[in-house]
Amino acid sequence: GKLPHEKGDEGKAKRKELWGAIDVNDNGFVSLAEVTRGVRDVLQLPDVFDCRPSINRAFHHARKIAKTENPHGDDYLTFPEFRIFLYLLRQFFEYFQAFDRLDTGDDGRISKEEFTAPNVKEVIEKWVGPIDDLEAEFDAIDVNGGGQILFNEFVDWATAKNLDIEEDDD
Repeated sequence: GKLPHEKGDEGKAKRKELWGAIDVNDNGFVSLAEVTRGVRDVLQLPDVFDCRPSINRAFHHARKIAKTENPHGDDYLTFPEFRIFLYLLRQFFEYFQAFDRLDTGDDGRISKEEFTAPNVKEVIEKWVGPIDDLEAEFDAIDVNGGGQILFNEFVDWATAKNLDIEEDDD
């Protein structure tokens, strides 16, 4: 695919090439803005580019779970973290599409009505397995208690549940 996150020489060679094109200053680290531009221009993934929350979230999450000490702080990614970023980006983009399917009002948030709609239960259970009480699940996801599920809250939930929506091709 266009997001080469596989371990091994071939994956690494592809990443080196991408990294070179994204790290335009050739300084060994990239900012969120450079990565976002890279997704659009280098990877040529306009759909993912339109889902900037996915890019943003993958960028910061890659920094958070990276084991390398990054001298440039949390506002930059280095090459060792790039593989994690690409892997997460693919995952979070899928989460974004899932989020978007539930967000029928297209307001960037999922209301309790949207989450507990009768046709939604089947969809969600296909991703995460049986859920007894959708309302209780909604409250658990809505960490800030705002009455809406935000994308960040959805990603945290999906990551914890290890949401697998790949087989959903139709």
